[in-house]
Amino acid sequence: MSRPVLKASISLAALGLAGPALAQTTLTIESWRNDDLPVWQEKIIPAFEAKHPDIKLVFSPSAPTEYNSALAAKLDAGSAGDIVACRPFDGSLQLFQNGKLGDLTDLPGMENFSAIAKTAWSTDDGSKTFCVPMASVLHGFMYNMDAFEQLGLEVPTTEAEFFAVLDKIKEDGTFVPLAIGTKDQWEAATMGYQNIGPTYWKGEDGRKKLIDGEEKLTDEPWVKPFEVLARWADYMGDGYQAQTYPDSQNLFTLGRAAIYPTGSWEISVFEPQVDFKMGAFKPPVVNAGDTCYVSDHPDIGMGVNAASPNQEAAKTFLEWVATSEFAEIYANAAPGFFPLIDADVTIEDPLAQSFVAWRGECQPTIRSTYQILSRGTPNLENETWAQSANVMNRTVTPTDAATTLQTGLDSWYKPGAAPAAPSGQ
Repeated sequence: MSRPVLKASISLAALGLAGPALAQTTLTIESWRNDDLPVWQEKIIPAFEAKHPDIKLVFSPSAPTEYNSALAAKLDAGSAGDIVACRPFDGSLQLFQNGKLGDLTDLPGMENFSAIAKTAWSTDDGSKTFCVPMASVLHGFMYNMDAFEQLGLEVPTTEAEFFAVLDKIKEDGTFVPLAIGTKDQWEAATMGYQNIGPTYWKGEDGRKKLIDGEEKLTDEPWVKPFEVLARWADYMGDGYQAQTYPDSQNLFTLGRAAIYPTGSWEISVFEPQVDFKMGAFKPPVVNAGDTCYVSDHPDIGMGVNAASPNQEAAKTFLEWVATSEFAEIYANAAPGFFPLIDADVTIEDPLAQSFVAWRGECQPTIRSTYQILSRGTPNLENETWAQSANVMNRTVTPTDAATTLQTGLDSWYKPGAAPAAPSGQ
């Protein structure tokens, strides 16, 4: 008779022990990437919770245009989630400086990222890091492979070859050579100036010289990209001045344009829509044999809300974000958003493979306006949008556009004395 009693006692004890073991900490993740919701629900969350059944993840995104203000309000009110998706550079830096984001400098796994990878989420001097680098996007050109085959075109590798290809497409008349407009302005800079510019200002070398005051936006390496963009106007199709970003996307995905100056972020958007083969080529060099440069721009990181009551669980999650396991899951669930981790990550999507291969072929850099140089008024990033569009519209000359940008920068920025990051994200 004692055995059943003993068994019951053991069972009760086991149940008593099981209670704490099954207790869960729920972590809420703030993000602007609402298009990533299926990625998190179907891939990332199950993978993490399988390893950490005591931690439950809830992905709670805001609309991209509302994220900055919504997050700031929640952080001020003490109602923000435990994990915060970090936009690159000044917005997140200001949150850290205001005590809203925790210090992750010594988080296990941070050693898996290079100093360049951490630049977007570190203090100006690089001494403190406050978000785990998650993914970047690569700039380049997508093209309609069927159109190229139909017209007998080879992928261009030099500036001269690029314009020769555009001439042949224009002469044939079947396709608009370049699917890009200037109505929304930002894409003229992001997919134009920042796409091809590193080729002329030599990537990180030129970008740092601009910050240090060793080069100016009126110097040839910074004016030359505007001169090239002015030439693009001949190939952008009728009415490009009124063409919006969605218009350009549709022009390409419907098969009416041959080449789309863009970035890897379009891969997962375009692939379900097109009925032709898509390829990608990197920004052409000036002369054959030149070093190539590619904008490998940090897009998203993950930080911890400094006021979260779940610091230990939050850091457990962020340690996992800093692993190659997370990197591989995210890279394949969201093709075109590439891991920043120093590890070999297998990427399955062929078009994404084309983009990421450039990391091994070219010198990487980040967008020239994003670190330090857009903290004042006029804002260099926004002014570059306007001037890039003006050049492509041919309402200002490349030299005048560069002079306007440098004059605006000189009005508030003194090299060697970086101003504090502006408030807000």
